[in-house]
Amino acid sequence: QALRQISRRTISTASRRQMENRVPENQKLFQEDNGLPVHLKGGAKDALLYRTTAGLTMCGTIYALYYLLVSSMPKKPN
Repeated sequence: QALRQISRRTISTASRRQMENRVPENQKLFQEDNGLPVHLKGGAKDALLYRTTAGLTMCGTIYALYYLLVSSMPKKPN
């Protein structure tokens, strides 16, 4: 009996708390014509994420090209 009452209480209180709908705010932000590309319209956090991703991509490309060059060279005889 007590377990049922507790479970009902948890379910009913959980359903009352609803998240605020922020879709219209985000639509307004992303549709605004401010000259920024869409992947940077989120602000400083988006810019940091973009730069980090671009940097890691460049490092990975350079690393791959370096090892491609190293593996294409013939081995030196001992």
